[in-house]
Amino acid sequence: MTPGGAPAARIAVLADIHGNLAALEAVADDIDRWAPDAVVVAGDIVNRGPQSAECLALIQQRRRHGWLVVRGNHEGYVLDVAGAHQPRQGLEEEIRRSIAWTCRQLGDVAPLAALPAGISLGAPDGGEVRIVHASMRHDRDNILESTPDAELREQIAPAPAVLAVGHTHVPLVRAIDDTLVVNAGSVGMPFDGDHRASYARLAWGRRGWQAQIVRIAYDRAATDRAFARSGFFAVGAAAWIIYDEFCSAQPQLSTWLALYHWRVVTGELSVAAALDQFRSDFGHTRGGS
Repeated sequence: MTPGGAPAARIAVLADIHGNLAALEAVADDIDRWAPDAVVVAGDIVNRGPQSAECLALIQQRRRHGWLVVRGNHEGYVLDVAGAHQPRQGLEEEIRRSIAWTCRQLGDVAPLAALPAGISLGAPDGGEVRIVHASMRHDRDNILESTPDAELREQIAPAPAVLAVGHTHVPLVRAIDDTLVVNAGSVGMPFDGDHRASYARLAWGRRGWQAQIVRIAYDRAATDRAFARSGFFAVGAAAWIIYDEFCSAQPQLSTWLALYHWRVVTGELSVAAALDQFRSDFGHTRGGS
């Protein structure tokens, strides 16, 4: 956990950019106008989108001006594939091919390896604002509105005044005991049906910490063009499912994997057939939404 500096009374938290440059630029501009004391990126800058290299470059530029950055699970996926791309079976290999494409776009992945797993900032009252990607347990651990209180207490332990996360791509503000739990949602790939970019504002006041989820409209057509021009679709079936996620603002990849992985492994379906059947069953057509 990176130690905090001077107490921060206003903190912006953004997460899950996923290679969507237009969304990141719009959120960064809004954060600049708000002018917080600290800005923290809670992971998943790269992968699952067409402009990972450009997004990482912008975040690195912002780091030189004080932004703080946490490593997410997708940074981990990229580092894993860049280190040794071990072939997988069925649809898992399709997904890893899309990650390998991101690796090629990035070239140097060393900056991802240097990112910390968490950031801790001091609050005006001496308390702690902690930012991690998903939970204190691990970087793929969903904190949801439906998470039972007993489990949530495990996910935030040791409990800070504020725990801010991302990962689920669904914004959340939830209080438990003396902790405010905030999910900033997703800048580049929301999964709550709202296509707008999302980030969180944390503000200290007379009543303690308050959280606001901010939604930002951005030039989605620019991102759509980036998908088309980047060569991303040539990666294969997983790229089209990821594009469906962008178009629908709903999770698709995990469902596709769960429904069709073993049918592909056993030879019942080809990868192409698994893509076409999924998109037909769920109302998508090849080429867009």
